Amino acid sequence: MSAVSTSIPRPLVRTNQWVIVLSVLLTWVSGAYWILAVPLASGLLGVFFNFNPVMRIAKLFLRKSPASYVQEDRGQQRFNQLLAVLFLLVALIGYTFGLTVLAYVFSAMVFLAAFIAILGFCVGCFILYQWSQYKYRRRSRA
Repeated sequence: MSAVSTSIPRPLVRTNQWVIVLSVLLTWVSGAYWILAVPLASGLLGVFFNFNPVMRIAKLFLRKSPASYVQEDRGQQRFNQLLAVLFLLVALIGYTFGLTVLAYVFSAMVFLAAFIAILGFCVGCFILYQWSQYKYRRRSRA
């Protein structure tokens, strides 16, 4: 993926979503909350340095040219990744400080968002669309 590309092949996005889902599940089952640091670190690198190690590794396993896959909008995925990073960070902080309700609520939210995205509905896309509509309506009234 080049920095100028405006899209990301869907298999790379799906791999990232599965890493989030499986990390949360492993955390819940094992109690090893440090597992959340894996998708968190990957997401932070993606948001701040445009380098997501999960996607970079997954790209090695693509069988076709990246351009031949269904593409996801890079800007939208960046927003979704920012939400995932925020939720994972709050969950990890909750686990670290023994705030288990906070940890479970935020890890459940990121789990559900990623799993629902795998099933085909993008919660982050819906949130961003609603936010854009809100800003548009607010500007139109002024």
